[in-house]
Amino acid sequence: MNYIQQAYKGQRELWMFILTTFLVAGIFIGNFIYFLVADPADLDMAYDLMKQIPANVSLVMNLLPFAFLLGLLFILVKFVHQRSILSLTTTRSKVDFKRILFSFLMVTFYAVGGFFLMYYIDSSEIVYQFDAVKFTILFIISILLFPFQIGLEEYLFRGYLMQHIGILVKNKWFPLIFTSILFGIAHSANPEVGAIGFWQMMIFYIGTGLLLGIMTLMDEGLELALGFHLGNNLIGSLLVTADWTALQTDAIFKDTSEPMIGTISEIILPVLIVYPIMLLILSKVYGWTNWKDKLFGKVTAPPKEDYKIIE
Repeated sequence: MNYIQQAYKGQRELWMFILTTFLVAGIFIGNFIYFLVADPADLDMAYDLMKQIPANVSLVMNLLPFAFLLGLLFILVKFVHQRSILSLTTTRSKVDFKRILFSFLMVTFYAVGGFFLMYYIDSSEIVYQFDAVKFTILFIISILLFPFQIGLEEYLFRGYLMQHIGILVKNKWFPLIFTSILFGIAHSANPEVGAIGFWQMMIFYIGTGLLLGIMTLMDEGLELALGFHLGNNLIGSLLVTADWTALQTDAIFKDTSEPMIGTISEIILPVLIVYPIMLLILSKVYGWTNWKDKLFGKVTAPPKEDYKIIE
């Protein structure tokens, strides 16, 4: 069975899919609706209010809801859809933590190396603000809570939605593209969208969603996407912050520059150049083949004996 076919291992009534999606994705739906209807001045005011809250307190407030929502998703999958969390995670007999670690280290080396290269070239607008006490608290919060945040986004977008939309439309390309677009829309209320530009940031978010979705379909599991997403967000929290980003933290460095065309190029170029290189690396490491079928093939029901509902 391929990754999308894992959804056949549980109950698949449409009302279950709608209920689960609405309950778990409510925070993303609410953010997007607020972004659409809110006056730009009100959005700026909301961002300014958040900046008045101590950074570590604000981070906890932002991340804690993801822990409850991830737990809710797991409960609904287990008791409503009557399927295992393993089937939501991977086609393998158990979760491959080595894959998570490899992807985590790959994006971490890229992000840290890229930052210090730019810092070496021009550090005039990068402020070193390391505070041992504040950073220690930040590190503990990040290690404890970011796994829930990235876990919810991966299990929801690349896991639950990818699988259930896939068995509804009977193909792989539509859920890959659709969940990537949803992933971008889910981040539309982030302050960097207003600072840099809606379409520029959508290219980055949707492109990142495509990268993570391709990882998931080609590797038949969420492990690589989980590791990549966790590494990316931890570095964004711990290494460098800026006043115009969603993560306001007591990071080691602070970027005091205004978002400009240079920042836009730094956002778009990874999608067009770095992401394909990362996929090439992963394909060599894990021996990916048959790209056409895995990304564009049909989704058919496997033999019934292969997807008995979990008791």
